[in-house]
Amino acid sequence: MSRKEEIEHLLQESFTPMFLEVADESHMHSVPEGSESHFKVTLVSDQFDSKPLVQRHRAVNSSLAALLADGIHALALHTMTPEEWFAKGGVAPDSPPCLGGSKK
Repeated sequence: MSRKEEIEHLLQESFTPMFLEVADESHMHSVPEGSESHFKVTLVSDQFDSKPLVQRHRAVNSSLAALLADGIHALALHTMTPEEWFAKGGVAPDSPPCLGGSKK
């Protein structure tokens, strides 16, 4: 199972999301091909109702703790309630271009 699939599986189990998208953005960074080290997660769940952003991110990080300790370098999180998701038109922002590593 790829890291992307592991992330999807763990988040499905933990949050029963209305919408979940996990994008491997490693190709946008200065890492060897196949690194699976940079991910963007868009997660929409009722479980985020009345929770501030920091609590949402802590909950996601907690459910992915083993993976984060084993080679994931970056995790961009977009955590929303269904109301927030619909208010944003059902889209998450694009990730900015990488400016680190050899691209500086």
